[in-house]
Amino acid sequence: MASQEEVFKKLVSHCKEYGFVFPSSEIYDGLGAVYDYGQNGVELKNNIKRYWWEAMTKLHENIVGIDAAIFMHPTTWKASGHVDAFNDPLIDNKDSKKRYRADVLIEEAIEKYNEKVEKEVEKARKRFKDSFNEEQFRTTSPKVLELIEKRDALHKRFQDVMNSPNGIDLEAMKQIIIDEEIVDPISGTRNWTDVRQFNLMFSTEMGSTADGAMKIYLRPETAQGIFVNYLNVQKTGRMKLPFGIAQIGKAFRNEIVARQFIFRMREFEQMEMQFFIKPGTELDWFAKWKKTRRSWHEALGFGSHMYRFHDHDKLAHYANAATDIEFNMPFGFKEVEGIHSRTNFDLSQHAKYSGKKIEYFDPETNESYTPYVIETSIGVDRMFLSVMAASYKEEVVNEKGDTRVVLSLPPALAPVKVAILPLVNKDGLPEKAEEILKELRYDYNCQIEVKDSIGKRYRRQDAIGTPYCITVDGQTIEDNTVTLRYRDTMQQERVAIADLHKIIGDSVNISSLLRKIEND
Repeated sequence: MASQEEVFKKLVSHCKEYGFVFPSSEIYDGLGAVYDYGQNGVELKNNIKRYWWEAMTKLHENIVGIDAAIFMHPTTWKASGHVDAFNDPLIDNKDSKKRYRADVLIEEAIEKYNEKVEKEVEKARKRFKDSFNEEQFRTTSPKVLELIEKRDALHKRFQDVMNSPNGIDLEAMKQIIIDEEIVDPISGTRNWTDVRQFNLMFSTEMGSTADGAMKIYLRPETAQGIFVNYLNVQKTGRMKLPFGIAQIGKAFRNEIVARQFIFRMREFEQMEMQFFIKPGTELDWFAKWKKTRRSWHEALGFGSHMYRFHDHDKLAHYANAATDIEFNMPFGFKEVEGIHSRTNFDLSQHAKYSGKKIEYFDPETNESYTPYVIETSIGVDRMFLSVMAASYKEEVVNEKGDTRVVLSLPPALAPVKVAILPLVNKDGLPEKAEEILKELRYDYNCQIEVKDSIGKRYRRQDAIGTPYCITVDGQTIEDNTVTLRYRDTMQQERVAIADLHKIIGDSVNISSLLRKIEND
């Protein structure tokens, strides 16, 4: 069985080979942590965005969307705290010359203790077989208890460092890295520099002359574009609390590369919704949005075991509750979405720095107040990676041991919904395929493919995740029936061309996923 690392390498290779993700400006040797989405990748990405957008705006009458500019007045980032406090603790290895986030190195060390515990459990399971009592083993095994004790001690020490009264204790953070004997994954050495703070915002200048230029920033998040438009949307939409504003857009962070493909990039896309509520109701709404967002993920059908909540030990200064939805990537459980109770910090800060009154007049209580906010924030690229990782499969398809690579994508997200395959490139079959294409293309993204044997064409469509293949043959000319092949089961059935819409329609539409969420 392939290791997780091997599976991940295959997935990255598959993304390039089949037109999902390419290294940016590859002919010039690329650019670190920047990627382009290919012809299939952009379709999948757009479908993910559509699924999120429609779940927000169609399933909630009190949520509307905006599209704010990437460039914003620089005082925006002073008010939000990004100018002074948007930093990562970074450490360099003197031998590899590579730079890492020190906190991530420590978090990975904590996770390694968990992995060692699971290995001990698996060894015991194989040894004792049917008589194995897992719960008893976890609470009595000296080795497991020792690992848990070390993990908890490291976790406590890490939290003390992160929650130091004067901000992160950088010296103590380096000491943890030394004491835990954390090595550089490239050089294998422990020759570390001191830990330093680096601001993650990209800056540029706006203006026609050097003297008149204003220093501005590429936005590091999309949320502030929502907050500065709160009054515009509330007044023009006559919105009553509670209500939400949704946005999909690009953000930019000068991240230190974590060598995990599109998981952490310098240019990325976010899907964020800020939900404005009455103060005092925030923890109830926080719990509701946790449940709602988990349902959105689980409606994709990858299994509830692939997700977990990770509640934050250290809260941002503006938050009073925070959790991540983590997905089981090929490199472990990692954050895909964050849900935060941001209190009234953002609107209060923008009121203070702009001098504008940013409040809500509550007609029921006859009072004005600054709304509190629940934020849901999901990375489009991380979501894309989680969908690809969960869908990628290598299967043995017959007794001879022949294999296929298949992307078992949720049909509603698949880049191509239907492939139309003339059995041969003659005898009127290509023309018949064109007729079928014209019938289906207004509702579904379709492809006609004529090159190679039908078996090879099936394999290619499996590899890009096409849920349905339609084979046009001689019988089609006679009776207007085709062979419909199902991607996941590889089963085939003869169906009338007139019935294709009815068979295909429900499963490939975004509405099929939205109904699952509502019925959850």
